[in-house]
Amino acid sequence: MKNDQMPPMRRTLLRLAAGLGAATVVRLVAADSAGTPFRRPAPPSAVAAGPQVAALRTRPLAYRLRPMTADNPPHYRPATPPVRTRPFEELPDIGRAMVLSFDDGPDPLYTPHILDTLRKHDVRAMFFLCGEMAHDNEDLVRRIADEGHTVGNHSWTHPLVTKLSRSGVTDELGRTSEVIEKITGAPPLWYRAPYGAWNRNSFEIGAAMGMEPMAWTVDTLDWTVPGTDSIVRRVREGAGPGVVVLSHDAGGNRSQSVAALRHYLPELLDDGYRITVPQRR
Repeated sequence: MKNDQMPPMRRTLLRLAAGLGAATVVRLVAADSAGTPFRRPAPPSAVAAGPQVAALRTRPLAYRLRPMTADNPPHYRPATPPVRTRPFEELPDIGRAMVLSFDDGPDPLYTPHILDTLRKHDVRAMFFLCGEMAHDNEDLVRRIADEGHTVGNHSWTHPLVTKLSRSGVTDELGRTSEVIEKITGAPPLWYRAPYGAWNRNSFEIGAAMGMEPMAWTVDTLDWTVPGTDSIVRRVREGAGPGVVVLSHDAGGNRSQSVAALRHYLPELLDDGYRITVPQRR
């Protein structure tokens, strides 16, 4: 048969011989003649191994992150958080229970005095730590935890979280949780956004790290250094069942915060308030 009498498809295939190799062209021509698609044969190793290879392929690879549940594949975008149908925190026998919380520490100058006052009156409080401060004051972090106080996450560098990308929020919260867990042996279960500025990213990322957000109901504004009497007055006027008081033990001159606690804490206890920390359900 002359070249100009060959079917176009067969002529094209033969022209590919030099580039693809004779064996490849033979298979392609055979497929064209039979009118059936070409199927690549299984590698010899797979044929020899048989069911063992198939069994191995059903197991997750060691270097791959596994989903939290076997039934759900990993997602690259976070799911919409479920709507809560019940509180995620509770104050047992709430009565006249209150919560005292301190942000930005620990500070080696002020935090020990606050801990001394709390220990003197045998009460527990919440400390929302900045990661960089915790990293530089590990002994204080251990003391906070060892004395029964709740250690929370307050980001690494105290940024305005709403201005950060998702990766930025993850870094700020993740690094802080890691250093707290390294020092205390347990990751924090609570976090508080710097400046109280939350957004969807921080809620979702915090939840993914196993933390619940904690805000406040009474702001002492002690960071403005308004005077000890002013801080005491704000706490006394805002006192009530379930109230969460915001104060600071670092981030500036906190001598007024230390002095104010020495005044209002015994007064609250004398008035029948029970100073405690919330429990997760």
